Amino acid sequence: MIMGISDTIKVTVQSNYNEPQSDPENGQYFFSYTVTIVNNGNLNAKLLSRHWIISDSNGRVQEVRGDGVVGEQPELAPGEGFRYTSAAVIDTPRGTMHGSYNMQSADGSKFKALISPFTLSSNDVVLH
Repeated sequence: MIMGISDTIKVTVQSNYNEPQSDPENGQYFFSYTVTIVNNGNLNAKLLSRHWIISDSNGRVQEVRGDGVVGEQPELAPGEGFRYTSAAVIDTPRGTMHGSYNMQSADGSKFKALISPFTLSSNDVVLH
């Protein structure tokens, strides 16, 4: 059960179109994205799970849920950060992603860290 939404966890994302791994003729556009998570709170916080909503420009929506990120459940001390890179494939040259991380603080309380929408585009690199 999620108790609240956090403003103590800062999430920034940089996306990048990966042309060599894409196959536009078959409607496959490959994007990598690098996420930086920083604990701006006063207690340790552990990332338990993720929830991504990935949309292409045709309105197709994919949802991805799972434990941790890239096989890890990082625990961040106050002021500490964690960075990882992952990828998504969509059917169009432009789309968006957003979501949340389910977190647990050192006192046992659970909360969500929201991930603001960001653009996936084969025409540019977007930083949020």
